[in-house]
Amino acid sequence: MKTRQFTEDQIIKLLQDGKKGEKPIEDLCRDFGCSTASYYAWKKKYGDTNVDEAKRLRRLEKENARLLRIVGQQRLEIDAMTEVIGKKR
Repeated sequence: MKTRQFTEDQIIKLLQDGKKGEKPIEDLCRDFGCSTASYYAWKKKYGDTNVDEAKRLRRLEKENARLLRIVGQQRLEIDAMTEVIGKKR
């Protein structure tokens, strides 16, 4: 998987600059080195968040992924156990 080129801090700063309206979005993106599509995707994802909220969001997403892996692993173990029990009968 490709690593991130921009940090959350940089993205939020770009979004805040875009919200100020001093420069057109296209010029901001050109100066920042990203596409306008990326800008609008980030705007949809981060919206009006600040840096602390974005870091919290990232931690929650990691925790959610970890918990989903654990639940999936337990589900596989349960299925294997029920299969073994079914064969014994």
